Amino acid sequence: MVAKKNLCILILAAGKGTRMKSPLPKPLHPVCGLPIIAHILKAAQALNPAAIGLVVGHEAATMEETVKAGLPAWGVTAPLVFVEQTELTGSGSAVKAALPLLNRFEDVMVLNGDTPLLKTATLEQMYSSFEENASGAMVLGVSVPDPAGYGRIVREADGSFARIVEHADADEKTLLIHEINSGMYLFKSPLLAQALAELKPQGPKHEFYLTDTLSSIKAMQHPVLVFGSEDYQQALGVNSKAQLSQAELIMRRRVTDRLLEEGVTIPNPDAVFIDAEVQIGADSFICPGCYICGKTVIGKNCMLEGNVYIKDSVIADNVTLKMGTYVEESQVDENCQLGPYAHLRPKSVLKRGAKVGNFSEIKKSVIGEGSKVNHLSYIGDTDMGAGVNVGAGTITCNYDGKNKHQTVIGDHAFIGSNVNFVAPVTVEKYAKIGAGSTITKLVPEQSLAIARSRQVVLEKKGIQHD
Repeated sequence: MVAKKNLCILILAAGKGTRMKSPLPKPLHPVCGLPIIAHILKAAQALNPAAIGLVVGHEAATMEETVKAGLPAWGVTAPLVFVEQTELTGSGSAVKAALPLLNRFEDVMVLNGDTPLLKTATLEQMYSSFEENASGAMVLGVSVPDPAGYGRIVREADGSFARIVEHADADEKTLLIHEINSGMYLFKSPLLAQALAELKPQGPKHEFYLTDTLSSIKAMQHPVLVFGSEDYQQALGVNSKAQLSQAELIMRRRVTDRLLEEGVTIPNPDAVFIDAEVQIGADSFICPGCYICGKTVIGKNCMLEGNVYIKDSVIADNVTLKMGTYVEESQVDENCQLGPYAHLRPKSVLKRGAKVGNFSEIKKSVIGEGSKVNHLSYIGDTDMGAGVNVGAGTITCNYDGKNKHQTVIGDHAFIGSNVNFVAPVTVEKYAKIGAGSTITKLVPEQSLAIARSRQVVLEKKGIQHD
């Protein structure tokens, strides 16, 4: 897609967010696996603007550092310019601080930094309408069930835009209006600059309201339009932990609705927790209590039993994850089976048809095709071949107190129960390890290794009493 060379998108994210009761800047609080600001940046990027401006103020250094680190993962490629608002005196001041950037472009879209439910499709439609109608300014308006706290859009008798009245300044008649200002606008840049110069402080906090620029542009005889959307939820701002929770619930339901539409079976959508970027193939079955997080990708025809947790992992087709299984930053190939209560720690790989069973833990290891680690075992820093059978209670002793060491187990080796591998150590293909052995040296191909103490039985002797 060719960049819209005339469009700059400005995101206002400088506020303190005191009602969040948290030292973390409000735009960095997570919703559905991503910070609030990430959702807005992704929506902005989808319009392919020539540049994105981000106004920061409270905890500016933290905001800038976190956003810069997240851009590649969020897929934001448009040039991003940080603008610091040193005086937190309202939205008008925030946009004024960005004028050196905005003056380089013909059109300016202004978004709030606390609206994670915003939809790209709405922004695209709004911008198209702005261009088609040769507007001087445009505001996104939505009608909400409870407009308390929001600025109201007041219309003329013919239905056209009249003005925006902040809740604190509204009279009783205006407070009855349910169409509210979403805080999202489009402007012709020269008109915006002229209107900003005319702003005067308003309200008990003597703030400069960006909303007043719309009345100024209208007074200049340029069209000011309201772009209406029936989906009011996308305009809901997050100003408290309660509103953060509400946004989380709405977005999670959007995710499950999308997955259901794509053919995933989710018997109880309200009882699963699936992040926004998760992808799941058709006919996979997701039971209640599952957490699927980050950039996880799950293939077709998979079964996730209850209380499965997956994060940033790739699960291929036809995989069964039984009750209580935990998978993090790992890869599971097709036709594998895990659990119940199996644990894959980061950088683990299960090849096709492998099994990891009850209370077994895999860490930074490859489990070969068709190999089985079924019961109560710990396999760490291991390269395991195909067709290996690992008996219950097997432990790789990979840590010497200072360094981690590797265990290598060849194809079709048979490991008896309760075996310890003191790494670094290699077991070649088709070797067998006797139960209860502690292996410290190379086990050659097709050999049998037994390394345990000889059993000694001491017969009980009679006890003489005085």
